[in-house]
Amino acid sequence: MSPRPVGSRPTLSLVAATAGTSVPTVSKVLRGGTDVSAETRAKVMEAVRAVGYTRPGGAKIESVQYESGLANVLTLVVTHFEGSWANLVTAGVGREAAAAGLDVVMTLAEPAGDWVSRVLRRRSVGTIGALVDPTSRQFNALFAAGVPVVLIDPMSTAPSGVASIGVANWDGGRMAAEHLLSLGHERMGIVAGHARHLYSRARVDGFRAAAATAPAGNATVSVTYGGWNRDKAAAATHTLLDRNPGITGIFACSDPMALGIYDTLNARGLRIPEDVSVIGFDDLPEAYCVSPGLTTVRQPSTELGAAAVKHLIELSQSEDSGIRRPARMELATELVVRASTGPAS
Repeated sequence: MSPRPVGSRPTLSLVAATAGTSVPTVSKVLRGGTDVSAETRAKVMEAVRAVGYTRPGGAKIESVQYESGLANVLTLVVTHFEGSWANLVTAGVGREAAAAGLDVVMTLAEPAGDWVSRVLRRRSVGTIGALVDPTSRQFNALFAAGVPVVLIDPMSTAPSGVASIGVANWDGGRMAAEHLLSLGHERMGIVAGHARHLYSRARVDGFRAAAATAPAGNATVSVTYGGWNRDKAAAATHTLLDRNPGITGIFACSDPMALGIYDTLNARGLRIPEDVSVIGFDDLPEAYCVSPGLTTVRQPSTELGAAAVKHLIELSQSEDSGIRRPARMELATELVVRASTGPAS
């Protein structure tokens, strides 16, 4: 095969030749066709990556469909439907989509499932991913098909140029630490999510930074991991307190994990906040239903979903307008003080 001329655009023919298949088969793969073997699909997507193919016009094609009414759907891809945070984000996506005249199709991204092919089989304005960590091959498939993508607070670093929208996680962690420090807490703990998740690391780093720069210089921070799960957070809190029995303030990187901290403190006969103060992150309905009410860092979850829809529509139209959109947008977090935090004992 002769090399591609310098400066020329990769074509379907080049992809087909590289993959050792036909142009109709390549086209079928990029449309999400199901009557293609997994082996052929893998070869095509590897060829797409190797030659750097993207559909001519990229997002411009989607913009024309959107404006003409041919594409009145956006896809929301999630790894699970359960939980207050997912419900709030979905509500924001749904309301903003409806205001723009769009319907939302929800796609479940199961670990071993081929959710990208399901996305490609429908004509849509684009895709929003929430609680999704796409692989480079999945990104390549979406890019090659010209599907705009917006990720909501991605778990890991997205490829260069991929649009994402999230919240000020580092700043939220900082606010949590500053609140506990202002109440006189010097021995503090963190029950974090997964160590590899960017937003968990940012919240932990923000908390640690505030503790490290506290005027008194005596603050200590111990970290354990609760995996975003109430029961796992409860077990992690037992470990945290067994190792550091003098801790008087604990920061949970999510409100559901804060409930696990409540469970452990209650089981150990420790009072909230008289013995141990607790602060969460999210401001989910659970935060003000639990007793005592949970002090937490509010992230605007519903607004996050709405902003993702706005950003996706802008991306679908940006090729025509010539306007460059930022790859990353952040919404502010804020501290909501309730009864679960008090002066250090």
